[in-house]
Amino acid sequence: MAYNFNGTLREGEELSVDLRNRALNYGDSIFESMRFAHNRINFWEDHYFRLMANMRIVRMEIPLDFSPEYLEKQIRETITANGLQSQSARVRLSTWRKSGGLYTPANNVVDFLITANPLVSEKYTLNEKGLEVDLYKDFYVQKSMFSTLKTGSSLLSVVAAVYKKENGLDECLLLNDQKELTEAISANLFLVKGKEVFTPPLSSGCLKGVMRKRVLALLPKLGFAVREEAINPFELQRADEVFLTNAIAGIRWVGKYRKKEYTNTVSAVLVDKINLDAALA
Repeated sequence: MAYNFNGTLREGEELSVDLRNRALNYGDSIFESMRFAHNRINFWEDHYFRLMANMRIVRMEIPLDFSPEYLEKQIRETITANGLQSQSARVRLSTWRKSGGLYTPANNVVDFLITANPLVSEKYTLNEKGLEVDLYKDFYVQKSMFSTLKTGSSLLSVVAAVYKKENGLDECLLLNDQKELTEAISANLFLVKGKEVFTPPLSSGCLKGVMRKRVLALLPKLGFAVREEAINPFELQRADEVFLTNAIAGIRWVGKYRKKEYTNTVSAVLVDKINLDAALA
């Protein structure tokens, strides 16, 4: 496996890090997960500007050469070094403050790491079997701007994923500190009722997802009214359809929540539209 550390390609399965590494010790990191397919990074502009915005929010110093062109070049070189340029790949770009300091960093200068791993399909495909989901209620998402960022501080998602595995579920839905639906472990959440589609607002603490943004733009074109508003978990029993979105998998439909079962009509239409949207972006 080849990876890119600070603009230099390296081979191997391990990266040596300083024992004072801030991502390791404090979760002091920001990352983006992206899908590469058909010789392009899907929705690269959205990923790039979210990365820049998130780095600014946590007061990381953005290198002068961190232009869209420079980072895309680094990503493409990493993909090529792994022999993935003719297929699809999952790309992760991580940044963290350089080693030094305790809670207070020695400085705000960053390191970056790019990895690329193969994906099976070059286009987004809808899962054949609906996901089985349930609520995760041991811990809650705290409603704040920090909850909307993709950071290395992901312990809630990790523990929820352990719970998911222990209970034979495909995914868990997270609640915020006001017991409102927020998102899934690794995806944003949408509920369909007739010609209306509901999704938690960013103020609920959900991730500011790239695919979420794309779906919100597509739904009105398909004749749906979109409602970004707080959602009580009881609404899951009243929904016709529930689906999840992220930049890697695209759209995944939920087949069952407890005894409630769902269709996938809207999800199927959205997958085709997202594939077209990715080709035109």
